[in-house]
Amino acid sequence: MCFTSAMWRRVLLGSSYFDFMTSILVTGGAGYIGCHTVRELARSGYHPISLDNLSEGHREAVLEGDLATGDLSDEALLESIFQDQPVDAVMHFASRCYVRESMENPRLYYEQNVGNALVLLRVMLSHGVKKFILSSTCATYGNPERVPIDETHPQNPINSYGESKLFIERMLKHYDRAYGLRSVSLRYFNAAGASLDAQLGESHHPETHLIPRILKVAKGELEKLQIFGDDYPTHDGSCIRDYIHVLDLASAHIAAYRWLSEGQGSEVFNLGTGQGHSVKQVVTAAGQITEQEIPVEVSPGRAGDPPQLVANPRRANQLLGWWPKYSDLETMISTAWAWEQKRRY
Repeated sequence: MCFTSAMWRRVLLGSSYFDFMTSILVTGGAGYIGCHTVRELARSGYHPISLDNLSEGHREAVLEGDLATGDLSDEALLESIFQDQPVDAVMHFASRCYVRESMENPRLYYEQNVGNALVLLRVMLSHGVKKFILSSTCATYGNPERVPIDETHPQNPINSYGESKLFIERMLKHYDRAYGLRSVSLRYFNAAGASLDAQLGESHHPETHLIPRILKVAKGELEKLQIFGDDYPTHDGSCIRDYIHVLDLASAHIAAYRWLSEGQGSEVFNLGTGQGHSVKQVVTAAGQITEQEIPVEVSPGRAGDPPQLVANPRRANQLLGWWPKYSDLETMISTAWAWEQKRRY
């Protein structure tokens, strides 16, 4: 296990270091959404403790708080963190999250996503920590029966990724009733963008998400953009998604923590804008922002990809007081473009 310099500040300053700060464990805190949330937690006056095995996260992305390196399945490691630090809540980002991979290797998703969540919840309860915020997904809905999608929409996932997240959501309902563990499940739509100062951004190897792949074409790192399917029942034949800026996702996690800290009950919330953009619309916008031509090659659609996913975010607006600030398409692409041009990791 490895700790950053923030833990040495605790040693130097003694226990008073935590007198004025609430500690929150962030699993997957070195990942794309996790690292932005860690930074916003620190800026909001909390003390984030990131746990990440760095298989996909990046040590350089953890700009605030402490970093413990290790795997979520390591129960002894989790025990040492909860024993050493006065954790008040857990924000759980660490998971496998690729639709295609989940269809090809479902066992990996049930073992890591569901199995590791069980380990984490067990250790939390043994230490009396009963606030839990889940990074969930719109993939729990499957093919939508109606659009925009609200939280009452039936959940019938069509891929193992979405089903693994739905399993955890269902577990949390029973953990609330049986053990008093209160939770907020945040069903993301499509995360996009980067920090406003270009210090943090999306960095996967290989990269599978649409906007960073478009920008790699704009940079000349990819010859052309592969679009999966142009015969969907949408206005231009390409898939439609609701894109939400990563900073807006981060602020929603802080709002969810405050919701639980005020004594409110377990809830689920969609995180989106209520507006969808097709793949072809995103390509056109990126070409205009980067002032580069984006050559496109169309391939067959992928198994497990619904034609359209658009959120109804009204519940989060009304109950959490959360509203997206940065989720217009221009801001999402332009911040991601600035990150791509000066990426740190």
